[in-house]
Amino acid sequence: MLARTERLHRQFFHLVVTPARQTAWEPPVDMVATSLAVCVIVAMPGVDPTTIGVEIKGDRLAVAGTRSFPDSFSGGAIHRLELPYGRFERTLALPPGLYGDVKSAMIDGCLHVTLTKI
Repeated sequence: MLARTERLHRQFFHLVVTPARQTAWEPPVDMVATSLAVCVIVAMPGVDPTTIGVEIKGDRLAVAGTRSFPDSFSGGAIHRLELPYGRFERTLALPPGLYGDVKSAMIDGCLHVTLTKI
């Protein structure tokens, strides 16, 4: 059971080295394409929405930002640290097509991104 939990944790929150050679973690993502839009949900509990950048780069969607330690952790001794902190980055290949309006909102600890199809 413990090995399965460890494997799932690595699957959802694994570290990557970005092109800028900065270590980052990748948040888990759901993506669904409808006839009108592509909807993406990125799990990022505790992330300040002002630190998040969303950008279309060619045929890819890039989401990046930072998850900071809560102020309540200041001066404390860490006993368990399973949620990733620091810089995150996730780049996703988009389904073929042209996209116009990009809307994003934080809802229940997840970033909801909607890309309207043209």
